[in-house]
Amino acid sequence: MTKFVKMAAFALFAMLLADQATAFAADDSALAAAAAGASWGKGLGAGLAAGIAVVGAGIGIGLVGSGACNATARQPEVGGKIFVNMILTAALIEGVALFAVVVGFLMGTA
Repeated sequence: MTKFVKMAAFALFAMLLADQATAFAADDSALAAAAAGASWGKGLGAGLAAGIAVVGAGIGIGLVGSGACNATARQPEVGGKIFVNMILTAALIEGVALFAVVVGFLMGTA
């Protein structure tokens, strides 16, 4: 776990340095520096929003699939109906997750 935390901290630090270096190379004005400082925050927020949406959708679909397997094991005669309901629920979860990812990416470009 500590190795992952160190790598994530290094990646965040490198991202900040790389973004600031390109901003100062492009223009020396204070306005460009302020815009660059705001741009990495928007990008980081968009990435976190999209990532959390995908993780949440993965957990939700996993729970739906687990529940469907348990229900089919308990009552195999209604397995077809359970499967249809599982697919419908998984599709709705995917739709919400896709919407959240698109909104997250739009936050980064605004």
